[in-house]
Parts: sequence; structure tokens; C-alpha cells
Amino acid sequence: MATSLLLLFDDIVSALDDVALMTKVAVKKTAGVLGDDLALNAKQITGTPADRELPVIFKVAIGSLANKAILVPAALVLNWLAPGAITPLLILGGAFLCFEGAEKILHKFFHSKTASRKPNSTLNPNETDDTTQTESARIRGAIRTDFILSAEIIVISLGIVTEEPFPTQLGVLITIALLMTVGVYGLVAVIVKLDDVGLLLLRQPYSSGQLIGQALISVTPWIMRFLTLAGTAAMFLVGGGIVLHGIPMLHHLIDHWAHASSPYIARPLMILANGTCGICTGILVLTVVNIANTLRAKFAVRSTLNL
Repeated sequence: MATSLLLLFDDIVSALDDVALMTKVAVKKTAGVLGDDLALNAKQITGTPADRELPVIFKVAIGSLANKAILVPAALVLNWLAPGAITPLLILGGAFLCFEGAEKILHKFFHSKTASRKPNSTLNPNETDDTTQTESARIRGAIRTDFILSAEIIVISLGIVTEEPFPTQLGVLITIALLMTVGVYGLVAVIVKLDDVGLLLLRQPYSSGQLIGQALISVTPWIMRFLTLAGTAAMFLVGGGIVLHGIPMLHHLIDHWAHASSPYIARPLMILANGTCGICTGILVLTVVNIANTLRAKFAVRSTLNL
């Protein structure tokens, strides 16, 4: 009996050791996507009122956990039943990320132009900002983006442990999902609250604390601006990278050309290729969506007139 318990304990320790080892490898492989995930989520929170930042981050983190509760078993089942379907689904998710990036840039320029043409006028007292609706839309957008990035990270992790026993696969995917959620949203919470920490330090009687506080207050807006730009760029880089990897012939051709040009700049060239692919994909999908919306609006008008 004691021998059986010891053997069982040894098997459990061995399995946990395999999970830890495979998780370490998976973290290294997905580190770049995790960085993009951090930039994108910090960008999504940018512009939220200070007193609502942490509640919004908490709601997005809960939504992220729900995403992973769906993605982990779905990835395992899909890998078992139809492993060939994972790549097309990832390509669709990457194309959607590129579309969102292109849409955000178009909206920014269009919104700025529209705002500059508006004459100065007093606000109608009956017109109120629906902050609840804006916050809900921001949360939904962040959770939607998180779903695509989480899917990529889960699939990359699954590819690393695909030859391992099922318990190891499950353990690695759950560990990666939890580490990713806690790490990303914990860092996002720290970043968006840097200015509050700075204000707290400014109230301290010590000069060193006040200097640090002033530095934090000064640098926080620049960090948020950088993350806003980095988040938009990450949409094109991650989305373009997914689309490019989903077209093996094109990816191998560009990768071979990049390494043939110079091994030292191969990685920057591949990043440039991912970004270029992301921008082209975003413009293409945005154009198709706009044409479809225009045609749908015309058909709706015609149907109304016929009635």
C-alpha cells in the first residue's frame, strides 16, 4: 500500500514537473504576443475616467478568464477532432485584428476632421454623455480583442505540447491562461495607476519621494501615449503575423529572403513584413466591409421606397 502511494506521488510530481517545464517553454514562445496583449489592453483602457479604471480592468479581466475557459477546452477538442481547422480560424482572427486597427485609424482621422468642421455652439442641456454605454462598449471591445490574442497564445502553447499526454496539455494550457491573465491585467492596472501613485508620493514630506512622484506624473502621459500607439501597431503586427504564418508559401519565401539578405536584420525584416501584411489585410477587409455596408444601405433604401 505504501509503495503504491509513493509511486502515485512520484507520478504526480513527475507530471507537475513536465507541466512546469512545458509552461516555461510556452512562455518563451508566446512572450512577444503577451507584450502585444499588454499594449493593446492598456490602449483599450486609455481615456477611461480615473475612478472607473480599476473597475473596467477588473471586468475585462473577468471577461478574459471567461474567454480562456472557452478557448482551452475548445482548442483541445478541436485539436483532437479537426486539427486542420485551427489555422483558418486563427487567420480569420488575425484579419479581424487588422480590420480593427485600420478602422481605429480611419475613425481617428475622420473624427478629427469632423470635429474641426463643427462650429462653436452651446451644448443642449438635454444632451448628456452616456458614460455607461461608452464604458460597456470599451469593455466589450477589450474582451473581443483579448479573445483573439488569447486564442493565438493558447494555440501556440498547444503546438508546443501537442506530443505530450493529455493531462500535461491540459495543465500547461490552464497554467498559461492563468499566468497570462494575472500578468497582463496586473501590469495594466499598475500602468494606469502610476499617476495616482505619483500624487500620493507628492504629498509625502520627503524630498526624494516628491521627486519620484513628480517624475511619475510627468512620465505617465507619455507612457499612455506610447501604449496607445503601440497597441494600434500591435494590432497590425500580431494580426499580420497570424495571416502571414497562415500562408506557408508566402511566409517561407519572405523568411528565406530576410535571412538571405542579412542574418543580423532578418528579425526586423520579418517584423516589417508582418506589419505590412497587417496593414494591407486591414485595408482590404475594411474596404470590403464598407462596400458591403454601402450596398446593404442602398438595398434597405430601395426596399423602403418600394414599400
